Amino acid sequence: MDAMIATFLIQDGVTSGAIYALLGLALVLVFSVTRVIFIPQGEFVAYGALTLALLDAGRVPATTMLLVCFGAIAFLLDLWTMRRGADVRTFLRSLAVNLVLPAAIYGITSVLAPVGLPSFAKALITILIIAPMGYYIYRIAYRPLADASVLVLLICSVGVHLAMMGLGLVFFGAEGLRAQPLSDANYTIGLLMVPAQSLWIYGATIAIIVALYAFFERTLLGKALRATAVNRLGARLVGVRTQLTGITAFMLAATIGAISGVLIGPITTIYYDTGFLIGLKGFVAAIIGGLASFPITAAAAIGVGLIEAFASFFASSYKEVIVFGLIIPVLVWLSLSHAFHEEE
Repeated sequence: MDAMIATFLIQDGVTSGAIYALLGLALVLVFSVTRVIFIPQGEFVAYGALTLALLDAGRVPATTMLLVCFGAIAFLLDLWTMRRGADVRTFLRSLAVNLVLPAAIYGITSVLAPVGLPSFAKALITILIIAPMGYYIYRIAYRPLADASVLVLLICSVGVHLAMMGLGLVFFGAEGLRAQPLSDANYTIGLLMVPAQSLWIYGATIAIIVALYAFFERTLLGKALRATAVNRLGARLVGVRTQLTGITAFMLAATIGAISGVLIGPITTIYYDTGFLIGLKGFVAAIIGGLASFPITAAAAIGVGLIEAFASFFASSYKEVIVFGLIIPVLVWLSLSHAFHEEE
């Protein structure tokens, strides 16, 4: 290996690591607030990339109809909850969030999809479609189990992952799709050719990290999420609406997943089940960060990307084994250095 090859591998590793960092941050966010190991995080990436690819083809993405179905199920669950009595305001809010919002998104997308919109506008529509799914997934699958144990929530996550992957096969089919890049430009830095899409990935990752820091440090809702992460029962006792913090965490995770899909869709072919493998690599970074530290998770994700890039060069057949093998010494070290209670 010469310096030129090493430089290209480093660039590829940093690009992949930036995506894994976004997923790792979303996993840490959801787990800290809700104690859910959110295995379906990768599905939001696949849905986002496939939605953008269908918009590029001038077609109405199947995720819009899926969003309407999720909203209808959530509305029925709300009706069941309100069967013993509820005010008109609660009913109208449920009607607006669960039926009117998905229908409006479906209508807007149906009108705009055949129009030749700029790439950035199609990316925004993709995020608009995918982000509300975080709320509906939480309302349908996790809100009824908000006080369950971590093991029960993990089993629920496995079920949600399998369901979303199956729905992805039904709505998108088995063929892979690739979206158009946000920009076709290329920039020369020394001897290295850097695509504009890679710069979008770096910039989006940095922007999201800064935005999350500002959200948790400067906003009341962000501080409520931090309080819920530290002590869920204590936060509830002082008036924090833990259901609202759970909704916020899942919607942020879905938004981050959608952005990741928009960014990664133009650089690789995405299939209905691609998100699981990508999400697992973000999970490795989150585990290295102890499912608690955002900075360590981001740094670990870059490391995972670099190790994957160099492993693909030296031992391509074993690159996945090498990447996922990173989690073993971390788990051993955590088990030896931390005194966990049985409930945890």
